[in-house]
Parts: sequence; structure tokens; C-alpha cells
Amino acid sequence: MDEPALIHSAQKGDIDAFNRLVLAYQHQVYNLAYRIMGEEASAADATQEAFISAYNHLKSFRGGSFKSWLLRIVTNACYDDLRKRKRRPATSLEDLMSDDNGENEFEIPSNADGPETIMQQHEMAAMLQRGITTLPDDQRVVLVLSDVQGMSYEEIAEITNSNLGTVKSRLSRARGKLREYLQSHGELLPAQYRLEGDGM
Repeated sequence: MDEPALIHSAQKGDIDAFNRLVLAYQHQVYNLAYRIMGEEASAADATQEAFISAYNHLKSFRGGSFKSWLLRIVTNACYDDLRKRKRRPATSLEDLMSDDNGENEFEIPSNADGPETIMQQHEMAAMLQRGITTLPDDQRVVLVLSDVQGMSYEEIAEITNSNLGTVKSRLSRARGKLREYLQSHGELLPAQYRLEGDGM
């Protein structure tokens, strides 16, 4: 894919070029939104909103990493949605009891894995996602960008409009809180995923 050429064409109004960019990044954008929001419907909404916003503001893109620019837009869309929820909480009992953890897992099981191993990986992914959703918004975003998306400190700083020290501090606190969450829920984890000191 010749990304610069597609961006240039899309900036001139070529819808097909923009759609090719969407296809190239939609999985990554949705995955980021899902890990931040913790539910499929909200992630889908944030993803759609991000791509609409990206199309509307494409002429303002002045080069650099298009991926980082796009992930910043979806991160902002998630922040906006989370702020709205805090003003008007809408968590249902069904949401609290749901084990639905979306299409994307932290680990994709290989064909060599047996049913028990695959189920344990799904349980671990669900537990991690529940832990992630307990984090403060700013820590959650940094953790997802780093440990799920695999982005560098510099990329995260650009996406979140923060300095490197802030990114590292938030990530350290997020990892600490997630570890505490996993330790406090250790009895719910498959045995091989339990942290030391969790017991059996």
C-alpha cells in the first residue's frame, strides 16, 4: 500500500482512497477502542466516529505518522465517551454480569492448542480486560497503547499529547494497579496464569 499517495488522493476527495486507508487501519482502531471502552457497541461507535472525524479533518493532516494521527483521534473519541458516561452513568446489570470480551484477544490461540488451553486463554483475556476497565481513563489509555498495541513511549506521548515522563509514570501506575487487580482476583484465574503468592 502506498500510504502517502492514498492520503494525498483522499485529501483531494477520493473516497476509494480513504476507504483503503480505513480497511488498512480499522482492526487496529477498533481494537484500541475496545480495550479502552471495554465493550463492543461503544468501541464500534468510537471507531465509526473516529473515521468520520478523520475524513472531515484529513486536509489538516500535515505528514508524520498517519497511524499515530488516527489513533489520537480514536483515543479522543473514547475520552469524550468516557466523560459523558461519568456525567450520566448508564451501566446496566447485564453489563456488569457479562463475560463478553469481544472478538479480539490478547493472545490468538494456535491450531495446536487444545480446547482447554484455548478456554484458559479466553478466561485470562477476559480477566485482563476487566482489570483494564478498572483503571483511571488516562492510565487505561496509556496501558492499552503500550501493552496491547505495542507502541513506543514516543508514539504514546504524541497520541495522548503528553510528555514522556507523564507517559512513563501513568504506565507504571497502570501496570501496578493491574497487577494488584489480578492478585486480588487470582482465584478466578487458570492456575498457570496465577501470580506468585496467589495460592492455588
